[in-house]
Amino acid sequence: MALTKTMVLEQKPVGEQLTIMGFLDNLARKAEVHDPMRPATRLFVVVLALSLLGFLMQTSFAATTRTPAEFWGEVRGQALMRLLSVGVMLLAFRLGPAGLRRLLPHLVLLTAILLVLVFIEPFRAARNGAFRWVELPLGARLTFQPSELARIVVVLWVADRCVKLGRRVHDIRRGVLPMLALTLVFFGLVLVETDLGGSMLLLICALSTMWVGGARMLPVGASLVAIGGGVISAASLFVPYMRNRISMWFGQVDNGQVSGTLQALASGDLFGAGYSHGGFRNDGVPYLESDYVFALVGEELGVLGTWLVLACWLAFLWFALRLVLSLRERYEALATFGLLLSVALQAMVHVQVVAGLAPPKGMTLPFLSDGGTSLIVSSFAVGLALGAARKTHEELYPCTPSNATASSL
Repeated sequence: MALTKTMVLEQKPVGEQLTIMGFLDNLARKAEVHDPMRPATRLFVVVLALSLLGFLMQTSFAATTRTPAEFWGEVRGQALMRLLSVGVMLLAFRLGPAGLRRLLPHLVLLTAILLVLVFIEPFRAARNGAFRWVELPLGARLTFQPSELARIVVVLWVADRCVKLGRRVHDIRRGVLPMLALTLVFFGLVLVETDLGGSMLLLICALSTMWVGGARMLPVGASLVAIGGGVISAASLFVPYMRNRISMWFGQVDNGQVSGTLQALASGDLFGAGYSHGGFRNDGVPYLESDYVFALVGEELGVLGTWLVLACWLAFLWFALRLVLSLRERYEALATFGLLLSVALQAMVHVQVVAGLAPPKGMTLPFLSDGGTSLIVSSFAVGLALGAARKTHEELYPCTPSNATASSL
């Protein structure tokens, strides 16, 4: 009897060490669902909630910084832009990544041309010494930031190449290097606009998609460390504005905008100053409606407001993960991963900058900040991901009532 008890005790596991890979495997098993339209629908609701909150924050900002006539014009403009973003999302939902796959060579060429046009008159629209915008001659003054589109196009192209290469994606010379070459071309074009943050975001999204697509981790990681670290080091040494921003981050240089933003974020306490009652926008703190909108949320809605925004983005990440893991077709899964990663990383960088965890960088918070290019491109990226879910859903359930009715007619 004693021997039997001893054997049972020896067979019973004392404990299991949880490794990072084991944790990720468990998370993946919990996240995966059979029908991707379930997380896609929830992701769509989260994006609508963020866009609605963004509309409220933009109207709040305009309430005390515009004249009554300008205020109502801003409200109409914000409403129309956000309705347009929903329309773009629904259009991308119908297309999906597969709908753009045959057009990728043309989109790559078009995006490269747009990135060059930011330096050429009469298309360039320089702001604060940076050449990041193209002004389209359409009667009204309409500007567009090509680097936002470039990130989406490069992700789609890398996903397509990974699938077409098959097993050759593991080969450095025929797999990784050609993809890395085109990525570096776009990285360089965005970098010379003096947009270090945008270029690094493009590089991280492309390399992450490449790695998930099967490329070896060592060359991909080495490329990120060598290129990213080298560029950041060189910029901090030889580019005055980058050196100044890094000095601001370390507290070596005092900057009114950075300190004012942190004060606005901290001034809200638990419940905030109240909707449209924030005062820092009128105290000389610039770009609270765009590059530092998270500070505006903290000032007016307090800690609870920032928690609400962060909760929405955590929900975005969770439903994005469930959506990606539920897709059956490899190209669409890779493309969806890169597209949703690009939106989530941009949000993460914005929050880090506002909270003082990263050097100052003019990067908007998707769906909340003022900025038409960011809103439209982010909506387009999410719409394409939702379109991938729609295609898989139709493959899983081909005999839907709508299809049956169409076939009987």
